[in-house]
Amino acid sequence: MDAPGGSHLPSRARLLLHISAGVITGLMLLPLLYLLFRAAGVGPAALELILRPRTGQVIWNSSVLTLGVTALSLLIALPLAWLTVRTDLPGRKIWTVLLTLPLVIPSYVGGFALVAMMGPKGILQSWLAPLGVERLPSIYGLPGALWALTLFTYPYLFLSIRAGLRNQDPALEEAANSLGHSRWVTFWRVTLPTLRPAITSGALLVALYTLSDFGAVSLLRFNSFTRAIYVQYLSSFDRSLAALLSLILVLMTVALLYSERAIQGRARYYRASAGSNRRAKRVRLGRWRIPALLLVIGVVAAALLVPVGVVTYWLVQGIQAGESFAPMWRATLNTVQAGMLAALAATLLALPVAYLSSRFPSRYAALISQAAYIGYGLPGIVVALSLVFFGANYATIFYQTLGMLVFAYVVRFMPQAMGILRTNLLQTSPRLEEAARGLGLNRRQVLGRVTLPLLRPGILAGAALVFLTTIKELPATLLLGPTGFTTLATQIWSATDEAFFARAAAPALLLLAVSATSIVIILGQEKK
Repeated sequence: MDAPGGSHLPSRARLLLHISAGVITGLMLLPLLYLLFRAAGVGPAALELILRPRTGQVIWNSSVLTLGVTALSLLIALPLAWLTVRTDLPGRKIWTVLLTLPLVIPSYVGGFALVAMMGPKGILQSWLAPLGVERLPSIYGLPGALWALTLFTYPYLFLSIRAGLRNQDPALEEAANSLGHSRWVTFWRVTLPTLRPAITSGALLVALYTLSDFGAVSLLRFNSFTRAIYVQYLSSFDRSLAALLSLILVLMTVALLYSERAIQGRARYYRASAGSNRRAKRVRLGRWRIPALLLVIGVVAAALLVPVGVVTYWLVQGIQAGESFAPMWRATLNTVQAGMLAALAATLLALPVAYLSSRFPSRYAALISQAAYIGYGLPGIVVALSLVFFGANYATIFYQTLGMLVFAYVVRFMPQAMGILRTNLLQTSPRLEEAARGLGLNRRQVLGRVTLPLLRPGILAGAALVFLTTIKELPATLLLGPTGFTTLATQIWSATDEAFFARAAAPALLLLAVSATSIVIILGQEKK
């Protein structure tokens, strides 16, 4: 049934909208469909590949890394969220911002900072060399990957748990306290169980990010699925095996999504009272204030100050050594160009799908909307690899072109723009469009004078979010970029992989600056 406000569209325009949304969603599904087709062509070798010990080891490595990062992120995020929401911690608002900022740092920049600090030829090694220390314990492998990914993914859980704590009904804890339970018992028996949806949602984001990460695990030489797929792609003549590995990674991603739904269950966590949204009383830290501040300072230092400081240190070293920064400017132009094209294309393609699902709700619209989100759940290396196969075999005219690279970005990140646009449309009354039609405006005038101006904050926020995630994307750029096309992300990755830390420092700082600017734009549009 059409939603109110949809009736002003004639049947011909509605049909065009339905067809356009269907075609757009079909394009978004193209990488997954071709990946299935390619993996099916492996034949008898498929079972042999799946059952060989090396594949089992990769599955085990990826599972251990995902579980480890998720558990460590929870151990960091839960106390930090409680301290910044429920206690009288000094400077709560400032600490909240600082504890969230590590989201801006791409995992490969964090990996670069860790290697440049703790690795061979790193800062710590140079400091200890006069003392006779010639070699430090290796930070490569699982320990380094755990450290890097935890520090730059815990904000997903931090933000989710903060939202859960802020929306929690204080009457539940007050009832437990009135029954004689201590604060500690109340937290474990009342507060923590009601936070299960927030913890599960945040943990899912952390797990998906970890499972699909390519930059950090590659730089730290940990053999997870994304690195194994990349190595298989580069070293094997028959790249169908890489497609099969990609499909296994997709199945692991789907398993994560289903496990999140199973963990949530059917329990309800809404407020016990129907009154106003009352905040819980602040807990006085007392003698625990100094330890709490030390915990917060330690996390901010490890996740924000140290990475930025390490990158700045190597930038100074590069300047003193006469390092040329000329290649960085070309990479910057390429980064901005690709990001802006992806943001523009993703926003334009998201509009018909968002408009259909919000203004004309139906089973078809719901199916189209949900299918469009599939690309966002696919790891970047999977999307890139499927488009490499497709372009090399069936679309050679687009193979290794900027258009193919932008298409990969759109498949991955269009759902970000679509979600924001759909929310804006649902919050905008369709009666405004009907009133404009009643005043004599035609459909184009309604679109230009009413609909688009109301959607402008959402359009800008969605485009900025796509731009932000696009400029940080690494595997798709490595595999699909035109010959000689370098971005800040690929420049950081290649320089760090060869231990040229000074060469990687400038593009890393510049990428952080551009990312921070995108965050400012997004927050500015949210206020509007």
